[in-house]
Amino acid sequence: MRHIYSILLSVTMLLTACTEAVDNAVEVNKLPAIFPDYCGVTIPANIAPMNFNVTDNVDKVDVTVKGSKEGMIHHQGDYADFDIDEWHDLVGRNKGGMLTFSVCTKKDGRWCRYKDFTMEVSQYEMTDYGLTYRRIAPGYEVYSKMGLYERRIDNFDERPLIENTQVPGMCVNCHTSCKTNPDNYVFHIRGDHGGTLFKTGDKTEILKAKNDSIKGSMVYPYWHPTGKYCAFSTNQTRQGFHVVKDERVEVFDLSSDVFVYDVERHELILDTLLSTKLYSENSPVFSADGRSLYYLTCLQQDYPLHFKEEKYNLCRIDFDPNTGRYGNKVDTIYNAVREGKTVTWPRPSYDGRYLMFTKMDYGYFSIWHKESDLYLLDLKTLKAWPLDNANSNDADSFHNWSIGSHWFVFTSRRVDGLYSHLYLSCIDDRGKATKAFLLPQKNPLDYYSSSLYSFNTPDFISGPVEIDSREVGANILSGQRVETKIR
Repeated sequence: MRHIYSILLSVTMLLTACTEAVDNAVEVNKLPAIFPDYCGVTIPANIAPMNFNVTDNVDKVDVTVKGSKEGMIHHQGDYADFDIDEWHDLVGRNKGGMLTFSVCTKKDGRWCRYKDFTMEVSQYEMTDYGLTYRRIAPGYEVYSKMGLYERRIDNFDERPLIENTQVPGMCVNCHTSCKTNPDNYVFHIRGDHGGTLFKTGDKTEILKAKNDSIKGSMVYPYWHPTGKYCAFSTNQTRQGFHVVKDERVEVFDLSSDVFVYDVERHELILDTLLSTKLYSENSPVFSADGRSLYYLTCLQQDYPLHFKEEKYNLCRIDFDPNTGRYGNKVDTIYNAVREGKTVTWPRPSYDGRYLMFTKMDYGYFSIWHKESDLYLLDLKTLKAWPLDNANSNDADSFHNWSIGSHWFVFTSRRVDGLYSHLYLSCIDDRGKATKAFLLPQKNPLDYYSSSLYSFNTPDFISGPVEIDSREVGANILSGQRVETKIR
């Protein structure tokens, strides 16, 4: 016992010696300059430690975090790097309360103490296990290494699901799960061995990239809540490049249609209401109850000459999941064209209360539109409003809901205007968004400044994705594909 006590005492003395006392600190009447900007954000109780860097040139950082209900943690070092167990204990004990951060910095032997800032620990739980997303260099036509990845919510663990080093020269994209179920997902493969990979339970199959009866590949997937169907659009996509410095690339479709795929029967369910000659239909999603299909529609233009006239409305058509049949009329749910605007990427909340979309000046490929913002549509009143606290002055775009229908993830270029990163925000009971925060990393400034990749197409998952990347890569390269039929 004496030996153990001596060891513990020595460890305690060593740790104490590494922590310098903050004496005679000069009071600074401003908030600390930190990256990411976490001042005043709202966080879920299970989020990874909200580590941050002080962006001023300082020698040491000292941070104390106090809970409004109980508890305190402290760290001193090069940046705010909180112990993960201490962090989760403190946040868990202060759910529905506040965390107060006291920051001191040392420079040239002198300590400075800044104004405190707070974080709110939300009463709304984020029960999801993690996120999936693609990481790719922010180019236009040429890419090197890229892949699909999984990241846990409660820590910094990231792992690749599949990378294009396993399928050389090819692109993988749009990993989409069925209501966050990690066992039911779909993603695309583009290139010489292109196709659409479906994972349903224990079965994995790759569909042939194209069917002669549709205009292009199956893109922009969204699952029916039962997992029996998956909605797609089929697009003849083209790119155009701007010559002005504030605009980079435009994506438009020479034509596009919408259809539903029957997963068990390998059938594409087509309808003339969803594949018209004068209009482009795009980006379909099922309602929370699975009895409606929302999608975009735009009067076809002469591209690229009139690309700024490409403006989409949000429409809805009935869908019968028992028969796989559509209704006989289309309703316009949100008329953006009347406002001189366009909408894209509709995403209904899983509780059926809201539908989130991106709104901008023209087009549908919003990721390079600096004016693109997130909006929320009340599906009962059909009134829509901007999510001001989540939006920024740069492109805020592709989004998906947490299974609890309060939290959501989206991409934004607000850090530097070039790279898209993942942000999280929460919708309260009044339909208002909290201030969005950048996905936490162990050493945020080091991670994001050294990363050469953009994050895109994020989605939530309720558990780890089961995938044998070697086997999947071999199946992709084999060229074996499942044929689809037309219903």
